[in-house]
Amino acid sequence: MDPRDEMEPGQWDALSKAFAVQLIACLEECARGRRGLFADIELTAGDGEERTWPEAAKLRTLASALQSIAAQQEENNALCDEFLDLCTMHGESHPGEPRLAREFLARIERGEVGQSGKERLPW
Repeated sequence: MDPRDEMEPGQWDALSKAFAVQLIACLEECARGRRGLFADIELTAGDGEERTWPEAAKLRTLASALQSIAAQQEENNALCDEFLDLCTMHGESHPGEPRLAREFLARIERGEVGQSGKERLPW
């Protein structure tokens, strides 16, 4: 890696913390019933539903960028990785977004995010 591409000390922690703060805020809103955090709902929204959630779209973009930076810096952000994994879940057998958000928040509060073993995940 080119030394000019390396981050200043503390930048990685600041980025990770900013992501975590935004993620928690969006998870709390999603847990209360707002859809669109884990996937863009524009195509599935009905006429009466809000069709976009700009903050959620920005969070998904930030998570992807943070994951790329982490790979370049040989760092890891388990919160980001798990959030992006949840964003790939689609289908009838998966829980709805509010439930995913509540369960993810509970795992964060218990300090379980980033632990190995997907068999432990409730989804």
